Amino acid sequence: QVQLVESGGGLVQPGGSLRLSCAASGITFGIYHMGWYRQAPGKPRELVATITSTGSTNYADSVKGRFTISRDNANNTVYLQMNSLKPEETAVYLCSAGRLIITRDRADYWGQGIQGTVSS
Repeated sequence: QVQLVESGGGLVQPGGSLRLSCAASGITFGIYHMGWYRQAPGKPRELVATITSTGSTNYADSVKGRFTISRDNANNTVYLQMNSLKPEETAVYLCSAGRLIITRDRADYWGQGIQGTVSS
């Protein structure tokens, strides 16, 4: 049974930070590429950040310099550190995993999503 379980969301003020975690089970974590998407109501799903099985990272232009994706293979966990958050980044954040490179349109597995809200 594959499970991707996100944690660490919540409410933060503009300019604040959140750190999201995604704990994976049921996959050989070390050979999977991992990523974070976000989905806001009425807006297209956005691929925020990816990290390959070998540790190479990519970010959406809008978050470069503010967000950091990382992974801890020993604990089967991927993280997304989000700094200097903006209200328009309020969304459900979803963890994903794939044997192939994760793209805007494709991943193999998805977490349930976790809410991140940026508001005064």
